[in-house]
Amino acid sequence: MKYRKLGNSELYVSEISLGSWGINEGVEDNNAKACIYKALELGINFIDTSNSYAAGAAESFLGDVLQGIDRSSYLLGTKVFFPTSPTDKGLSAPQIRKQIDASLTRLRTDYVDLYQCHRYDPETPLEETMMALTEVVRQGKARYIGFSEWTPAQIQSACELTGVEHFVSSQPQYSMLWRDPEAEVFPLCQANSISQIVWSPLAQGVLTGKYQAGNVPPPNSRAANEKMNWYLLDNLFSDRILTAVEKLKPIAQGLGLSMAQLALAWVLQSEYVSSAIIGASRPKQIVDNVAASDISLPTDVLKAIDQVLISVVHT
Repeated sequence: MKYRKLGNSELYVSEISLGSWGINEGVEDNNAKACIYKALELGINFIDTSNSYAAGAAESFLGDVLQGIDRSSYLLGTKVFFPTSPTDKGLSAPQIRKQIDASLTRLRTDYVDLYQCHRYDPETPLEETMMALTEVVRQGKARYIGFSEWTPAQIQSACELTGVEHFVSSQPQYSMLWRDPEAEVFPLCQANSISQIVWSPLAQGVLTGKYQAGNVPPPNSRAANEKMNWYLLDNLFSDRILTAVEKLKPIAQGLGLSMAQLALAWVLQSEYVSSAIIGASRPKQIVDNVAASDISLPTDVLKAIDQVLISVVHT
């Protein structure tokens, strides 16, 4: 496993990190626990979660599983914004204070390494949000702060504030198929010493090649899980996309790689990316995915990928 510096922080994150969105949603507890242990064994040192995943159950699960493991041996990131009750949502100062304490209780830790705004809150003044996050850091409840899916204008506004802690990470969707952040978000963040920890680098499993155009999704796959397939079916599960992805298979085979390894290695070619968040339901997926950390794709391969996907890439 290789590690990259996270923005203007002292953190070095594994190039492959582990997400927890599927815990208590589509991944059985025993499998989720085995995946976490395998990830740590193989050098993954960053685990990403949110107070909204499974209504807090994902954090609680991680808190239980990570007990007894040296806290300094891994990095823990969680997020805040989405509703956790009819009255609890957003990035107001009272909510941030309440939610960080609730997250720490569920995670059974005194601090998180990264506290992230899961989205931008248009109903709360940015200054209020940033001051509250600054309070969280200066109280020792979080070491650093980040955000997910903010627009360039929102990012710039936060960077211009004075007297507050500044973001060290951005968490956008990014993959071979979804390249929106490349044009503006990536260069703006780099100019402000903010690194990318990207989500959905496998495009919700589409880039693993498991789905075939015109066919019903395999049982036990994300696309077949009603709790987890809403985003996939709405954005990535079209015959046009699946047909294009099928043409990546000879490229992967020619390199001796799995489709997942090819997709993750592609994401990690970017100088802007510090880590790619994976999800897994079985430890063998972790083993396969982690191997992407040591893969460098030649220029001709990158060009071949672009030629195959040019008609379906979202930019």
